[in-house]
Amino acid sequence: MPQAASWTGTPSIKGSTESVRMALLTYSLVGLQFTWGIEMTYCTPYLLQLGLTKSKTSLVWIAGPLSGLVMGPVVGVLADNSKSKYGRRRPFMIGGAIIVSMGLLVLGWTAEIVGFFVPESELRRQLTIALAVLSIYLVDFAINAIQSSCRSLIVDTLPIPKQQKGSAWASRMIAIGHLAGYGVSTIDLLKIFGKTLGGSQFKQCCVIAAFALLLSVGVTSWAVNERVLISARDADKKSGALKVLGKILKTTWHLPDRIRAICWVQFWAWIGWFPFLFYSTTWVGETYFRYTPDASIADSADPLGDIGRIGSLSLLIFSIVTFIGSVFLPFAVRSPENETKSGQRNFTPRPPPAIAPLANFIDDFKPDLLTSWLLSHLIFAGAMFLAPFVRSLHMATVLVSICGIPWALACWAPFSYMGIEVNRMTAPSTMLANGSSYRRLPTPADDFSSSAPSPNFLRLNHLDRDLDDDDDPDSSTGETAGIYLGILNLFTTLPQFVGTFISMIVFEILEPGKHPELHKGEDVEGEGKDDVVKKVTEGPNGIAVCLFIGAISALGAAYATGRMKRMYRRP
Repeated sequence: MPQAASWTGTPSIKGSTESVRMALLTYSLVGLQFTWGIEMTYCTPYLLQLGLTKSKTSLVWIAGPLSGLVMGPVVGVLADNSKSKYGRRRPFMIGGAIIVSMGLLVLGWTAEIVGFFVPESELRRQLTIALAVLSIYLVDFAINAIQSSCRSLIVDTLPIPKQQKGSAWASRMIAIGHLAGYGVSTIDLLKIFGKTLGGSQFKQCCVIAAFALLLSVGVTSWAVNERVLISARDADKKSGALKVLGKILKTTWHLPDRIRAICWVQFWAWIGWFPFLFYSTTWVGETYFRYTPDASIADSADPLGDIGRIGSLSLLIFSIVTFIGSVFLPFAVRSPENETKSGQRNFTPRPPPAIAPLANFIDDFKPDLLTSWLLSHLIFAGAMFLAPFVRSLHMATVLVSICGIPWALACWAPFSYMGIEVNRMTAPSTMLANGSSYRRLPTPADDFSSSAPSPNFLRLNHLDRDLDDDDDPDSSTGETAGIYLGILNLFTTLPQFVGTFISMIVFEILEPGKHPELHKGEDVEGEGKDDVVKKVTEGPNGIAVCLFIGAISALGAAYATGRMKRMYRRP
């Protein structure tokens, strides 16, 4: 009989209340999203300032989907089989945070590092661009490893009844991280810190992001105790590169129907989200520079900082809306694990008698999570369809802010359903080392920080199909959360390749050459600066066109969500 996986210890989280424990479990996502926010705000205008065209800059952003394509599933499989005494996820989180911090510091000081070795010349400029691009790749690869591990840690630690709550808390922490990142970006840091943290806004943001990521990952790693894998299943003991790749491909090809449905919704949704997340800051800044009739704006001494700060202000409002949505939407949406296949609730709510009639009346009108997710795609599509027609900073800010609600659902719904589906594949019982067994029955008052019956050694008893066929791709249980979340990450990153390809074509057609606002006074591609600015201003904005195309894809995501909804309703 094949050997089942063996474990020691039980998952636990420090904290005296459930809210504190949830906050500590998901706190690492604050630093993660803070770092993403800084990168999304400044790196596009930074690369444009170095002399890259928009079409070439879009190619640089292949780093995001490429790193997700590689790091998500690979780190997931490696972590699933890790026997570290510190747990399966935390070593990857801590190691990734250190690498990201180093990459951020190199990114902020690329010109100084290259200038130390190479005198002023065209070669120096080219090497500066190369080092900046390499730093972005390093940051993206490492940050995807952290993200995969953070998400898997939530699935590993929480039982099924807590998965939606865990995903909702993760959404809140993501919103807080974005809020903090964009909030810091709107402040003139040079007026506060002088040149203590660096001589520019971008450098100081890189330093703060590095510190914030190390702090948040450190807090979660300190607060969460993982169970330790003693021995993997016989089917998982071989962990060579070909074995890992084969397992990823086989599992992806044979996904359970509901998990496949979640992945396809994510695929279509992220074709739309990619240009929004990577270019919306630049789009808002460009809108301000190009359509505001103020001569002093065109003569800005720091256009990179100005575009970053102006764009960040709109995304700050976007993050506030996202945070409010992530806090209140879970109370207004019916939890998916409380639905039967026919759509009826499988429990009877028992509110306090004084408010029972009102509570039950309100509860009857709550939409389920799938309906809310579907509506969020439609809201996002409606806002982005208007992007090419925007000619004012205020309208651009309104459209960006509206997308805060859809983003709150995007950070919550797919991971909630994925966590539930992965945990539903968990074995129904657990065997102790002495041969006895117990079945854990979750209750509404379930305290996930308390210990299970306290053996020193736990062995998970897998489903029969696990023992019958080691190579069955569906024979995964909750212990393989890493690979399933890694595959979900594949369906998040593959559409970004599509978005990158679309952006490259759009930019090459509509906005070839250097960015006029960031290269004022220069002749661009043989034309005077004034001629280029006039041409770009009078033509359609390339980023706005990309956002419009993303809106079309969001309609595809809405259709896929509708199909998934019918699948869940199927008796």
